[in-house]
Amino acid sequence: MSQNNKTKFSIAGSFKYSRLINNLADRLENQSCMRTYDWTVNKKADSIDRLHRIANEELQGVQQSDFLVFIFPSGKGSNIEFGIATALKKRIYILDVNNEIENFDLTSTFYFLDNVKSFKGNLDDFAKFIIDCETK
Repeated sequence: MSQNNKTKFSIAGSFKYSRLINNLADRLENQSCMRTYDWTVNKKADSIDRLHRIANEELQGVQQSDFLVFIFPSGKGSNIEFGIATALKKRIYILDVNNEIENFDLTSTFYFLDNVKSFKGNLDDFAKFIIDCETK
């Protein structure tokens, strides 16, 4: 399969989950998916120009993806990516790392939209869950 025919994904999450995010990306890429942008290679932004560049790269990554993976809980940038994906009517898969998505003090109304699927469990099972959903 050529890279142009691969299902494309973007992952939104916190830098503290970089290892988990890259492991998940590897699993999805081994199943013929392609990550549109790897923000985990970025260093902390030290200027407005760098923030501008990264913001545009992350926006393009979400726009070019077929679906978004959202690692919960995450920070404001990840939630903005979630919002962009929602506005673009992308499929969204949430990995609930701390089993807190249904905690009313921590959750968001938008995590319960019809295009959003939440998952609680380990990384291997989450990757399988995504692939199963994407190949239906």
